[in-house]
Amino acid sequence: MIEMLKALALMNASREVVKVSCKDLGEKLGHSTQTASRRLKELEDHGLIERTVTKNGQFIAITEKGMDMLFAEYSDYRKIFENANSIKLHCTVFSGLGEGSYYVSLEGYRRQFKEKLGIDPFPGTLNLRVAKEDLIIKKRLDKEEGIKIEGFSAENRTFGPAKAFKCKVNGYPAFIVIPQRTHYPGDVLEIISDKKLRDVLNLKDGDIVELEVIL
Repeated sequence: MIEMLKALALMNASREVVKVSCKDLGEKLGHSTQTASRRLKELEDHGLIERTVTKNGQFIAITEKGMDMLFAEYSDYRKIFENANSIKLHCTVFSGLGEGSYYVSLEGYRRQFKEKLGIDPFPGTLNLRVAKEDLIIKKRLDKEEGIKIEGFSAENRTFGPAKAFKCKVNGYPAFIVIPQRTHYPGDVLEIISDKKLRDVLNLKDGDIVELEVIL
């Protein structure tokens, strides 16, 4: 019923009495004329709309009860989308390849971390492996722009760009850094902070942490 009620509201039946054609309404919703007529009757029987049928057509307005149903639906969507500015992932701590210290210490990156993230990072990263069941959520990071970290050239090498996201590891503020070119598989995230997170959070390999990412 909510689909039909929403269609009527989009026709302004929540604000005024509107003339409704079952044929046109059915086409909008992918229903037959008969199905549209039956659904309107159901809405009327449930007190969600008031309907007047005349020789010139049928005229419909959404009742207060109908508006209450629409508002409940709206409230549900607000809960979905207003909380869409962060995601939560469950991850396992593991020891990386030891390259985090080198890359974080490079002046071309370190300067940008200071300017754009507001931290002078500890020379190393906390390596997290995202739980398999959370990978579908982690993919959202691929679509988000994040905080841009520019690439640069130094030591006769080119170092690629990356993007960063504010995050919390077990509630402690930090940043995810995702290089455009990475030596790790897609289930791994590298976390930087101004502190050594393993010490601050008393973490060891195999520990499970909750990672909240602010988008």
